[in-house]
Amino acid sequence: MALDPSSPKSNWNYPTAVRFGAGRIAELPEACKALGMKRPLIVTDPGLARLPMIAQAVAGNVAAGLPTEVFSDIQGNPVGKNVDDGLKAYRTGRHDGVVAFGGGSALDAGKAIALMTGQKRSIFDFEDREDWWTRVEPAGIAPVIGVPTTSGTGSEVGRSSVITDESVHLKKVIFHPKMQPAIVIADPALTLGLPANITAWTGMDALSHSLEAYCTTGYHPMAQGIALEGMRLVKDWLPRAVKTGTDIDARAHMMTASAMGATAFQKGLGAMHALSHPCSAMLNTHHGLTNAVVMPYVLVFNQKAIEEKMVALARYLDLPKPSTRAVVDWVLELRRTVGIPHTLAEIGVREEHVESFAPMAANDVCAGGNPIPVGKAEMAALYRNAVRGILPN
Repeated sequence: MALDPSSPKSNWNYPTAVRFGAGRIAELPEACKALGMKRPLIVTDPGLARLPMIAQAVAGNVAAGLPTEVFSDIQGNPVGKNVDDGLKAYRTGRHDGVVAFGGGSALDAGKAIALMTGQKRSIFDFEDREDWWTRVEPAGIAPVIGVPTTSGTGSEVGRSSVITDESVHLKKVIFHPKMQPAIVIADPALTLGLPANITAWTGMDALSHSLEAYCTTGYHPMAQGIALEGMRLVKDWLPRAVKTGTDIDARAHMMTASAMGATAFQKGLGAMHALSHPCSAMLNTHHGLTNAVVMPYVLVFNQKAIEEKMVALARYLDLPKPSTRAVVDWVLELRRTVGIPHTLAEIGVREEHVESFAPMAANDVCAGGNPIPVGKAEMAALYRNAVRGILPN
């Protein structure tokens, strides 16, 4: 379809250099050259690798004198072997930079590959625990350009990647400040072909990032403000993006909401993500969908600690009778509107999984940010409620 010339375009530096606007993927060759890349490697997923947008990106780079290859052997929830294989492709092709191009899996894998190009330790030695990030050799991190094609993870502006450690079947957050892409090309036109269900799942992921960051403990007023506006954008634009896939305005606002959620969650996350990670690591459930399913159960569990924040959020979103209940009711209605199931059982999580998943969730790095402490017993109770569809008053 023709691009609307009135669709917003802008250059941002918040928190990284973002080239935002429909059609700006045409600037990829110039962005590569700005970072000194001469032989970039595009890291994407197998589905995108077959689409014209990747072939066009490669052709544009080649025409600009930048030989470019594609690596796409990445799972929906990337694992350590995907990073190892990508690193081998990077070195074999004598590449000097990474273009992480796609949804959360491609963005996370691409950033992880770039991190590992000059490291001597295992990637899991750089998990986001204590000061493990200081083990990284910063000079060994390749430059990265982030090109999102979904609006959910916001990984294009993030300083971490979520990679599954196959040896223990656990998702681990890999962190270093220099993992953040130096340039982002945020072109909402790249999301126009996204199916309605993936639009919904990724959009709810963006909401979960802003919502959990807003609720978590800690002092970070800037993240609080970003989270509030990110949630308003989801409220106003996600139903439109799901209903009409060609609505470029809705796609643009959701791409912005996604980046805002990832910017906000440097303040922290909580039980939603801690519950979600074992499900996707063990059952390969979609991360954003899983977050969406557990969202109301976690809000109700946290009510005593978050009521004041929920009143303020409900007022900002113009919800009736501002309260935690008002926010929960809005989340439930939004889920119904965009087609999110109500229970974990509907996405393959069963009661027999609770005993093994609960300790994983309690030990997840995100659990520490929950406004109410969550150990094994609390996680088990949350899982059971979400599997059974029990939402306490």
